[in-house]
Amino acid sequence: MQPQNRFLQRAKDWDKLPRRVQNAKSVAAAIDKECPLNTELSLLDFGVGTGLLGFEILPCVKEIIGVDTSEVMLEQLKEKNTTEHFITPHLGDILQTPLEKKFDGVISSMTLHHIENLEHFFQTMAQHLQQDGFIAIADLEKEDGTFHSNNEDVFHFGFESQTLKNIAQNNGFKNIKIKQIHTIQKTKEYGVFLLTAQKK
Repeated sequence: MQPQNRFLQRAKDWDKLPRRVQNAKSVAAAIDKECPLNTELSLLDFGVGTGLLGFEILPCVKEIIGVDTSEVMLEQLKEKNTTEHFITPHLGDILQTPLEKKFDGVISSMTLHHIENLEHFFQTMAQHLQQDGFIAIADLEKEDGTFHSNNEDVFHFGFESQTLKNIAQNNGFKNIKIKQIHTIQKTKEYGVFLLTAQKK
């Protein structure tokens, strides 16, 4: 999940970057299109940050539990919570200390490249899902390492689709689909994909 040092100084301004907000909206629209969202569902938002993705999805589902390892990012999320629109924040690394609750789906955006052990990630997500529960994971397509100005805590320079499909299939998932859903324009364009799958 999001490392503390990377986001300590940036949390208060996190939502002010238009391309970051637009990416979250694009990811949310793609999830809404690809996944069977309804107001009975309980979702886990992995690496929730300030809730950019979660608050876009929240009106479509029953509840969202947002987990993150960055306390300062969760503080920004809490400031955005209202009685009508509330994401339950959880501070901690669920890859090390899983939650006892099981969910109907897991959503995540731009967090996977911060996870070193992808096999363990997918195993843990499967552990947190009900039978046939879904995952919807958005992240960067393979890139050359220039997306971040500082690659500290970045374990993957994007992902190749087939490699990621194989890892997901070998660690608890079926019906795996990956498609490009957005591009982020910085010094050049970087593709963003959405991986969707069901727990076996």
